[in-house]
Amino acid sequence: MTKQESLFELPEREERILVFKPIRHPLWTENKARLIARYLYYFVLITKHGAYIDGFAAPQNDDLSDNWSAKLVLQSEPKFLRDFWICDFNRSGIKAIRRMVSEQPVVKGRTINILQGDFNKKIDVVLASGRIKPSTAAFCLLDQRTFECEWSTLTKLASYKCNKKIELFYFLGTGWMERAFSGIKKNQDKVKAWWGRDDWENLRALNGTVRADAFCQRFRSELGYTYAHAWPIYERGSTGKAMYHMIHCSDHEEAPKSMSRAYRTATRAPEPATQPELEFASAFNEAKQE
Repeated sequence: MTKQESLFELPEREERILVFKPIRHPLWTENKARLIARYLYYFVLITKHGAYIDGFAAPQNDDLSDNWSAKLVLQSEPKFLRDFWICDFNRSGIKAIRRMVSEQPVVKGRTINILQGDFNKKIDVVLASGRIKPSTAAFCLLDQRTFECEWSTLTKLASYKCNKKIELFYFLGTGWMERAFSGIKKNQDKVKAWWGRDDWENLRALNGTVRADAFCQRFRSELGYTYAHAWPIYERGSTGKAMYHMIHCSDHEEAPKSMSRAYRTATRAPEPATQPELEFASAFNEAKQE
């Protein structure tokens, strides 16, 4: 155990650990939305249907509005996703979402629900809607800025009764986390709700990779996900420091393979969906599993 790990009591690791090929090329922040859309492309090739939940959906940078996760997912092919829940707290963000949705072509059988407010409260509306049934394949994007997504919200998502748990993409703001901790003195309840425990200050002593691993272990040991892995996203021109860690959580045995492939091909345009069986079969070679 390293010195940093000894500063923070982590749950025991599982004996069965996924082993991925080394990352040859970094994924830059401007390709983050493409990574999300790319993974959803593989997701629907497997499920042939699905529900998409986006808790913090407004574009975070107006200059990148054409590279916007919710927009790319709505535009993606094949259009197997049927139920969308798109939420944001900010009024201007909701206006942008409504405008973007109005520009999308009508897809038969698809419903798009736009929710304004705190996602930590609106998640109750989503889960109580009855639209996400036990047989529904569901995916939730949690592209928070820093401390917005409360641990209780993760617990609700993980405990919702589906055949497989609701898959998660949970963004951890690694690149500015130390600065965020330094400025949280006047609002410690916020970070406590985010981490879900009183020992949140111990996170400050960990470097970005170890901190992301602490989240992954909690996703597995406390929330019950079979797979949880943190994927680094870098700022272009950086010297190797990750700006984000995108933590992918799933119960589906093929999900880690799809995620590995999505990460390595996020900068490419999606292949035509005319031969999904061949496309998905090639994904199996992208990750190794012990």
